[in-house]
Amino acid sequence: MSENSESKELGFFSRIALFYRQVINELRKVVWPSRNMLTTYTGVVLVFVAFVIAVVSVFDLGLTRLVFFIFGD
Repeated sequence: MSENSESKELGFFSRIALFYRQVINELRKVVWPSRNMLTTYTGVVLVFVAFVIAVVSVFDLGLTRLVFFIFGD
């Protein structure tokens, strides 16, 4: 039988317990990053976000000056 038909036979609290057992079982399979990997990934994300902020800011500044040039102050 499939899992769907088995879960329909179970009661409400049994389905909740089954769900939490399955979640815990899946979390045991996760490969958690080390502190060094986590620090590296965080640094990469922060640098990338800062770069994107800079690009968007320059683009916004350019468009603002263009609009003021076209339409005047």
